[in-house]
Parts: sequence; structure tokens; C-alpha cells
Amino acid sequence: MESSPSRRRTWRWVSLFCLCTGLAAWALLGAGCSQNLSRGRRSEDSPVVRVRVLQNLDKVMITASEPPVAKAASDSVSHALNFPAGTPVPVTLVPGGWKIGTGMLGTGELIIEPSAEGSVAVNGTAYRGRYRLVPVGPGHFDVVNDVDVDGYLKSVVSKELLWNWQDEAYKAQAIVARTYALYEARTAKPGSAYDLQNDQRSQVYGGIPAETRKSRSAVDETAGVVVAYGDGGQERIFKAYFSSCCGGISQSAIDAFGDDYIPPLGDQNVKSLCSASPRFNWGPIVVRKDELTRRFRIFGQRKDRPEKKMEAVTRIDIQQTNRWGRPTRFIVTDVKGARFSWTSEEIRWAVNTDAAKETQLPSGFFKVINDADQVRFVEGHGFGHGVGMCQWCSEARAELGMRHEDIVLAAFQKARLIRAY
Repeated sequence: MESSPSRRRTWRWVSLFCLCTGLAAWALLGAGCSQNLSRGRRSEDSPVVRVRVLQNLDKVMITASEPPVAKAASDSVSHALNFPAGTPVPVTLVPGGWKIGTGMLGTGELIIEPSAEGSVAVNGTAYRGRYRLVPVGPGHFDVVNDVDVDGYLKSVVSKELLWNWQDEAYKAQAIVARTYALYEARTAKPGSAYDLQNDQRSQVYGGIPAETRKSRSAVDETAGVVVAYGDGGQERIFKAYFSSCCGGISQSAIDAFGDDYIPPLGDQNVKSLCSASPRFNWGPIVVRKDELTRRFRIFGQRKDRPEKKMEAVTRIDIQQTNRWGRPTRFIVTDVKGARFSWTSEEIRWAVNTDAAKETQLPSGFFKVINDADQVRFVEGHGFGHGVGMCQWCSEARAELGMRHEDIVLAAFQKARLIRAY
């Protein structure tokens, strides 16, 4: 899970009252450390999230094992799609409407409703729930999967973690990923056709083929449980960030993304807890200054920032660290003396812009050595933004025998576990 480094956020909590709109009932049960809420719930109780699984297409191939039903926004009735089982059929958006194989439907958003869970695949991948094909321009459209959050999580958890990790780490990931997804769904911009991306911009989502026995069990056994913050009875979910490896010191959401401060998203020093990660230590990574200048200008152009007119880079320096010594801001100086102050996430994304994999920074946790014509990024630690739950820390805690409830609460201090549905 990654977040745009240049997007400054105003902190938003989501009340559990807001989340329960449209559901029959929500039991709000507070949980202290070690209290077991994970007794499972029926997936039918699970709220729906909207995941963009394909973007800006001019054609998609639909394969069905059983005939689905389709309806365009301009159509007054739904239509059964009786094309041969198992045969890929093209769907395109033409000036007159939607063309499915040789047939035509109306205009506007197209809904394809499978007759059975997972019986329809788009471009070879089957997903739970239904599909919406949303026009985004002449002849182009996105594919959005409307799926209950627990059905969604069954492949998110398996895609986000290694296959041989502990069951308790899987359950902890399910709770955190559920909280993140529900937060995004309830704070989506008005008029948006989707809540989540299917990759690291949100959470990695692979559909039914990516599900495993372990991931399905973890989601089912924690169904309805989220992490929240606030006084008893007034708890609210928050954006429950997670990343691969914090490198021993995490950073706060306010330092990384400009979010308002809340204790669960503060920084921590876990020392060597996640040292089993292959990215716990990394570097040196060496990049020529003229190459950094090129990347920084592209970064500035894409974000429409002043860096697009940056002169040749002369040096990079740490400007600020958090209380544990992890860098949180850097200063980039160009040949004319202009100074650009960037968060650790901003400099990571800027260095990685249009870069070959071997010269990309795994995290913003490093030291800098400025040579005459190159910059050396040394003593690097961690992989990802380092905010919230560290996945390698979760696995280490699970190996030490911690329950998943305690793993989550150790990652988000002063938070509580609550059953949301």
C-alpha cells in the first residue's frame, strides 16, 4: 500500500454510525488487549466497496461459465447474455452504446451481474461481486468491481503477505486492510465511480485466483472487526496505513503525508523486530546528480510543482528527523542555491521517478553522502512508507506467539478493536 507523497490531507475520521448506513444492525463492541472479537460473521452482512480493477480500456474480454445479466444506464430492462460458456467475448464502447460480441446495448454505465459468484471473468480474472463498466472518454472505460468488503479482502490478504506467514499475522492483516478499505469507501470523493485501486495505490487485489485457504480463513474469522480510536462509544475508524518493513523505526502519518496527528498513527522504535525482512538494511544506492536532476524535473512536471524548473542538483541533506532518528524531511539544493524541502516520502518518490529498478529507493529512511558528481544513499532501512502497521513486525510478533488482536494494537497504539458489523 502506497500513498501519493505530494497529496496533503486534512485528517478525517469516519464515525461508525456513518459506516453502518444501510445495514440492519451494528454491534459496537470495544476490545481491550487480548479480548477476542474474532468469532466470524456472515459475509452477507459485509458492506460493499468499489474497486477499479482495469483502467482506461478500449476493449475488455468477458468470459462466463453461466449466462450473466447486463444492463446499460439508458436501458429500461436487463438483458441475459447468452454467449457460449467459457468463450471470451469482446466488449467495446462505440458511439451507439455498448457492443457485446455482436449484440448492442444502451449507453452510459454498464452493469454486468454474474448469475453465480465468480462465474464471470474480465480479461481472464474472475472476481466476486458484480462489474460496472464506466465510460471515461470516447470509446474508453474503466472496469469497477462492486464486492462485499470481506470477499474483497480474501485476495488482498494473500497478495499482501507471504504464503508461509503465520495465521495470526494473516488475521491481523485482515483487520487492518478491512479498516483501510472501509475508510476509503466512506471518504471517497462525491461522484467518484470507485473507492479503491487494485494495486499499491490502495491495496493489492487479485480476485478469486489469488485467494488461499489461509486468507479466506483469516477474513472469515475476523469478519466485522476493525481498528478504531476514541473514547468508549465514540470510536471512529481511521486510515489504517501499513507497509512492508519499517526498518526498526516507523514514522508518523503527519510526517509522511501531512495528516493531522492521532496517537495510533504516531512513530515507534521497534529496534530489530522486523530484521528478518530482506530490506531491513539496504544500500548503498548510487545515482549521478545529472540523473537526479532529470528525475526531479519529471517529478515536478507530473505533480505541477516548482521542481519542474529545478536547476542542476548539487546536494541532498537531511533537514529533520523524528524523535527516534528516522529522517522525515530532506533539503535538495540546486546549482543556483534554490532549496527544496521534501518529506522523506516525497524524496523517495522523486528519486524513483522514471528510474531503473536497481537505482530506486526502497524507503525514505537513509543517510546521504554527496560526492562531486553523484549522490550515495547509504545506511538504508525498510521497505515502504513506514507508517502504521509494519507487516514484517506483525509476522515477528506472530512467531513470538502474539494473538492477532494484540499484533494490531501494538502497531496502532491507544487504538481499540471494534466489531463494525
